[in-house]
Amino acid sequence: MKFSRIASSLGVIALCTSTSVISADWLSLQGTEPLTNEPGGKLWGFVQAEYAQTDGTPIAAGPWAGQTAAFNRIAPSKSTDTFNIRRARLGYRGKINDNINYFFLTEFGNNGITVTDGPQLTDASVTLSYIEGARIRIGQFKVPQSNEALKAAHAANWINFTNATNQLLQERFTDEDGSRPDFANPLNGPVSAFRDIGIQVFNTFTQGQREFTYAVMVGNGNGIARADNNSDKEYYVYLATEQVFGGKRAKRQGFKVYTWYRKGKRSLDFANGISGEQDFDRERYGAGFTYRQNKWRAAGEVIFADGMIFGGTDGAALPGALSNAEDRVASFNYLTDNQAFGWQIEGGYQVTPTLEVNVRYDELHRATSDEAPALERKFTTLSFSAQYQFTKTVKATVNYELRDAEAPNLGPEANPSKILSGMDDRIALQMLVKF
Repeated sequence: MKFSRIASSLGVIALCTSTSVISADWLSLQGTEPLTNEPGGKLWGFVQAEYAQTDGTPIAAGPWAGQTAAFNRIAPSKSTDTFNIRRARLGYRGKINDNINYFFLTEFGNNGITVTDGPQLTDASVTLSYIEGARIRIGQFKVPQSNEALKAAHAANWINFTNATNQLLQERFTDEDGSRPDFANPLNGPVSAFRDIGIQVFNTFTQGQREFTYAVMVGNGNGIARADNNSDKEYYVYLATEQVFGGKRAKRQGFKVYTWYRKGKRSLDFANGISGEQDFDRERYGAGFTYRQNKWRAAGEVIFADGMIFGGTDGAALPGALSNAEDRVASFNYLTDNQAFGWQIEGGYQVTPTLEVNVRYDELHRATSDEAPALERKFTTLSFSAQYQFTKTVKATVNYELRDAEAPNLGPEANPSKILSGMDDRIALQMLVKF
């Protein structure tokens, strides 16, 4: 049933476009070194400095009326108008021989990875290529799932993630579900950054101009920079096939379709009014395509979620904010047994060798379970982007996002509807420097 939903949704997306997207094999690019490289290592990294702004429309109703709306701030700050060093990463990668390579990366920027505990080691892995058809990667690294999540940050065409990727795949870890009114339920560590600690078996096979990629992985399911917090493991499966047209590595041209699945459990110390450790299912799956040829690129993707899903913050207030009556503290919230789905479609055109323009539309339908229809929220964003490549290592990007949100099963006079009507458009400018 789940994979029939994936197949039908992928078919709809594919029919919506005949243009193009970067179709790189990110599993192999991040997990292996080219055979043509000599043994040894390379120091590398990048910095993304940016400015972002919304109109700063305050919360329109409810216990936190008049305060800053969480969805209008520029995370991880509390401001709605700020400069920031979004990412500052330094890494070292290379190989010992043709059968052993390594990948290390650290983060020094101001974002969800560093906001709780400072700079972090985001990647630390070794790949062994002794078994024909089965490379083994061990350590901490990006997990096999959505293409938007797998893609290297410095190669992205957009500054911000889609709603579905940000809320369903970018995991935030807390101790509770947020149901206690007097507890802020803050993050207890870095966001997942789409990574896990574990072991992965993967490989890409070539048959003429056709490639086939697979990956299976077992991980902790507890994010980065820490061990597991329960006895359950996270399981991942990824399959892709691509018709390669030409080009190499991140700039390769081709048409790829893929599907993926992951499942695990999450532990909370307090949930649904009950104190004490409890485990909840967390399941994600999806499918998509990427296509790039000549000056055109495009991509589409659909993501489904079952079990534990992110539920936003109380009254759309900033986490930790005291209500106007001073009787409640806004917290991060999780719905421990619900459903969600989201999708996106995007395209781009290379106007000149140095200028590319892009457009993207994405939707997220959160809390779609029939048991509590009042909880459902719908988020839509229409984004426009322009990228200017000054050199091979310096790029400027500007994004403008037309954002909207609603509570589809509530009337316009309900507080959630009034609050969501205040979601602002967002503009962001970013300068990328790689070395």
